[in-house]
Amino acid sequence: MWGPNSYEWILMQYATAQAGIILVSVNPGYQASELEYVLNKVGCSALVFPSQLKTQRYYEILRKVCPEIDHSPAGGIKSKLVPDLRIAIVLDKKYPGAILFQEVMEAGGSQHVKQLHDLQRSLSCEDAINIQFTSGTTGQPKGATLSHHNVVNNANLAGSRVGFNWRKGVRIALPVPLYHCLGSVVGSVVMVVHGSTIVFPSPSYEPRAVLEAISKEKCTWLYGTPTMFIDLLAQPDFASHTSSLSFGFIAGSVAPPEVMKKLVTQTTMKYITIGYGTTENSPGTFVGFPCDEFHRKTETVGHILPHTEAKVVDTNTGEILPLNTPGELMIRSYCVMLGYWGDEEKTREVITPERWYKTGDIASMDEYGYCRIVGRCKDMIIRGGENIYPAEIEQFLHTHPKIKEAQVIGVKDERMGEELCACIRTHVNVECSEEEVKEYCKEKIAHFKIPRYIVFVNDYPLTVTGKIQKIKLREIMEKQLKL
Repeated sequence: MWGPNSYEWILMQYATAQAGIILVSVNPGYQASELEYVLNKVGCSALVFPSQLKTQRYYEILRKVCPEIDHSPAGGIKSKLVPDLRIAIVLDKKYPGAILFQEVMEAGGSQHVKQLHDLQRSLSCEDAINIQFTSGTTGQPKGATLSHHNVVNNANLAGSRVGFNWRKGVRIALPVPLYHCLGSVVGSVVMVVHGSTIVFPSPSYEPRAVLEAISKEKCTWLYGTPTMFIDLLAQPDFASHTSSLSFGFIAGSVAPPEVMKKLVTQTTMKYITIGYGTTENSPGTFVGFPCDEFHRKTETVGHILPHTEAKVVDTNTGEILPLNTPGELMIRSYCVMLGYWGDEEKTREVITPERWYKTGDIASMDEYGYCRIVGRCKDMIIRGGENIYPAEIEQFLHTHPKIKEAQVIGVKDERMGEELCACIRTHVNVECSEEEVKEYCKEKIAHFKIPRYIVFVNDYPLTVTGKIQKIKLREIMEKQLKL
């Protein structure tokens, strides 16, 4: 399934699940070479997509990979570059060599119902049912393979944690992409397991469309990544459109405490909850309670979910660390993926023989089962021998009244090995200087944590799921700073 959020996306999600067909979630922004890679990595036999989204013309991109489609019978593609691909289904327009989605809808008959029932007798909840490609911010994307058992239980337990199993009239505004676990599991599967309503504001994320959908559809919940919430809070008429909201769910990357404080104190989302997980964990492992105390909402990523084990270990020795001590977070649970599709070596790198999944995140756990994320193992900056976690500095910079969002990266330096660079977005029509930011840092954070470089930016390079691509940001900054 290759495309933005739509009714047909969810229809395909459940149709494939019922028939035991593995749904491969393909990033809607992928271009020809990326599409070719994922189709061949997984051996996709069919591709479903709309005609276009903004400037993205899906059929034209497919033609670059599969020029044979022009002269192929519908359903009988034979391609040199993507040899497994046989079927192309377009949601909204007829093209040569492709089947129109409506034709598929009208083709079903009673014999297909019987065929489906016969097939279902051989299906197991342990079967692979969804392949989600990780963002691919480093190296080639890997296909995290999830089972029915993974996603249905994760949706059930995450939904129960926030009260979907007993709350009535839940209406969720869902601007996050279905191609990602947050949208397809904590959104779509939660909807079916717990009977909530989902509202898609627009095919892809647009702040204005989100506010209008909340207002028009009287949504009670809003899902989003921290970046989405930051953008929405910056809208001048945010309050007038969102009075129906009481709840929110923020996940996808670690939320700065200052953003959480604003949401809890300055909006109607008093019961906003925070969640943490990874695609490889289907995705949720920690989710807050709606009635958590203020400091838990703003300083942690929630409480461990039921039927899930977590431990924090020393990155060198692998030994379990004491409570409230930072180390690498590891998860063992029903939610751990089956593995990376067609890549046993990469699977062994992240899943131990005892089935512990290595998250790659530096975290600490308290005695009550709440988790604090300190940063990524790979994001750690080593400046002249000092280990520095960007998340700590980012959280501090968010307390500056002029700063809307901050991302801290390490850039190369001949003397120190790495130096800190803060990439800052200020609030609209607000001027801020490098000296002002450095002065604000003095005597509030250690001298070696004060960024050497302060760069003001309008936006960050993002994956389609809204995660900031720090490796790309580093490349841009090193070039801009002529390092």
